[in-house]
Amino acid sequence: MKPEHDRIARKSLLLASAPKDVQDSLLKRATIAPAARGTMIFAQDDPADAIYIVLDGWVKLYRIAPTGTEAVVGVFTRGHSVGEAVALRQAAYPVFAEAVTDCTLMRIDARELLKHLHENPQVAISMLTATYAHLHNLVAQVEQLKAQTGPQRVADFLLELTRSQVGACSVELPYDKVLIAGRLGMKPESLSRAFAKLRDQGVRVQQNSAEIDDVENLRSYIERDRAVSWNQG
Repeated sequence: MKPEHDRIARKSLLLASAPKDVQDSLLKRATIAPAARGTMIFAQDDPADAIYIVLDGWVKLYRIAPTGTEAVVGVFTRGHSVGEAVALRQAAYPVFAEAVTDCTLMRIDARELLKHLHENPQVAISMLTATYAHLHNLVAQVEQLKAQTGPQRVADFLLELTRSQVGACSVELPYDKVLIAGRLGMKPESLSRAFAKLRDQGVRVQQNSAEIDDVENLRSYIERDRAVSWNQG
């Protein structure tokens, strides 16, 4: 295992709170493999026999509605884990997982994790931490849908991609715009209109990147009252 992969896995929400001996044991038995863009990692209703840590790239979780519509549940990148809650219940995956970019994934056998959980209650803290993080992300997504306009959601998404606190910056869009729209609960045409509205806030989107003139101004725009934003739109 590469030192970088070991470091990412140990700092992941899944393992960060686990005792070192548990980390060592799980990582010794874990497997690492590349997943090309478009690879199905697991399917909805498959037995949840493994947990995956994303070491590089982006993974999409989604469901297919009876109408055939795809509903994006979340998009996760380096250091995030997927599948832990259902794997610990020995249930079936409730979603599909797909690599939306070329990825490197770590696979941890659910039985190994369950064994350590029974032997060491401290491992339960790691599981609860990771599960809480997923719940928090879902609550944040619902809050965005309820309390933010489309352009505000897009602006929030762009700021998540930068570490800059002030001034101008450039961010690379990590995956295609159709998926960005799905992640934000929008249709592609609504995303295009949101990008257009954000030009007034100093945001210019070209191909796979976005130029932001003033991070603080964009953050202020996100925090404005929804009604004010609509009146100004």
